[in-house]
Amino acid sequence: MWIFIAILFGTLFSFWISAICGGGASMVLIPILSLILPPTHIASALTVGTLSSSVSRLYVFRKYIKWRIVKYYVPAAIPLVWLGVWALKYVNPIYLQFFIGLFLLLNIKQLLKRAGKNKNEKKPIKSPFLLSIIGGIAGFVSGVTGATGVLFNRFYLNYGMTKEEIIATRAANDILLHIIKLGLYITMGLFNLKVLKVGGLIALGAILSSVTISFILPYISEKVFKKIGYIAMALSGLLLVINTSVVILEKDKLSIKFSNQGDNFETLFYWRNQRVAFEYANGESLEMELLIPFEEIPVRLYPEILKLTKNAVDVYYEKVNHSSGVYYEIHYTKNNCIYKKKLR
Repeated sequence: MWIFIAILFGTLFSFWISAICGGGASMVLIPILSLILPPTHIASALTVGTLSSSVSRLYVFRKYIKWRIVKYYVPAAIPLVWLGVWALKYVNPIYLQFFIGLFLLLNIKQLLKRAGKNKNEKKPIKSPFLLSIIGGIAGFVSGVTGATGVLFNRFYLNYGMTKEEIIATRAANDILLHIIKLGLYITMGLFNLKVLKVGGLIALGAILSSVTISFILPYISEKVFKKIGYIAMALSGLLLVINTSVVILEKDKLSIKFSNQGDNFETLFYWRNQRVAFEYANGESLEMELLIPFEEIPVRLYPEILKLTKNAVDVYYEKVNHSSGVYYEIHYTKNNCIYKKKLR
């Protein structure tokens, strides 16, 4: 029960912050939702809530919409949002969330700048082509994660719009995408009763925030509005990196090991059931060793391998990429002794 209360109040607070900084509530909510929903269902729950938020914000701030941005952003985003939802069936979104988190952490640099230095900010993007590119990227990321949130805040903050225009334009850009995403999630089996309950809770908090923010916004200056936007981006990035790192380390068994034997220095990367090794051999050359199944060994080497591994245990094979070409290594244990043989 406590987690649902946390989601409701977290939604209300994060969508307040989202309205103040132009977006980002969903990125803040992802770490919370990951506690009760699998990664592939988080996007569906977020879409229910963000759709409700966009509809309510569009109604409250409808007279501030910058249609010039909407007409280039939305047509490019629509096909890419479908691609993002399709990719969700085959790609774990946790890795995209991790890299988004790293990208958002770059905004710490903006926060550390002195006020005087912010006068020379980059010129806002006015090109229709670039607006379409941004819309396409936003559509794809939104399809995979369920939201773009603070990821594109810098674009909106640097465009020269007022805080009301940012809120209204974001809502107009996002509302059609959310409707399309929701339909795709349902048809692709990424929507169930639990997702509906969690999404409904997010929707309730989102609507409450949209109604109440119109009374709060007039008391916030444009300078403070931007500052909160950068803080939200950096905070969201930190939360995403921490949360996704824990999931990756636990579920995918990601680890790194180092070994040093004489003049050979080896770095081993383990991920799921894969192992990749980088070996600096004899202080001269760098080799990449990839663990492979027996079936990937060239047929011409089979007779020699069968002879070597007769009565052997703990046999495994590696494909080695060397500056002079590719060769194979076989590792095996026989009579309590460990052997390694190069095969070309």
